[in-house]
Amino acid sequence: MATLGFMKSGRQRRAEIDLKRAESREKVASRSRQEALRNNVMVNPALLRPTNSYSIPDFVERGYYVDRSFRCKDCGKAEVWSPTQQKWWYESAKGDVWTTAVRCRPCRRRERERVVAARMVSTAGLAR
Repeated sequence: MATLGFMKSGRQRRAEIDLKRAESREKVASRSRQEALRNNVMVNPALLRPTNSYSIPDFVERGYYVDRSFRCKDCGKAEVWSPTQQKWWYESAKGDVWTTAVRCRPCRRRERERVVAARMVSTAGLAR
């Protein structure tokens, strides 16, 4: 009879196992979050431009920026949009939170020069 006090039902044992597994998963997730916080650039949601969307971008939900790979729209070169570049775009330049990089630096510079030249041609045509 004394041994009956130490015996557990399958349901009780299963609950203990599930609890231990949940604690273990939380410990691993916490460790990976701490690792991510050490290595990544943090998001400051107060500095982001207001948006009229019901959802929030993944980087805000995550709390930090990560490298984003993309292919340049003009030359097709594979590029990486770094966390510091993202932070500047979203928080300093107040870019829309739903936009991402689509052009590499040389193609962006070329596109800017093209737009400036087109604007000059347009204003010269209007002046006539």
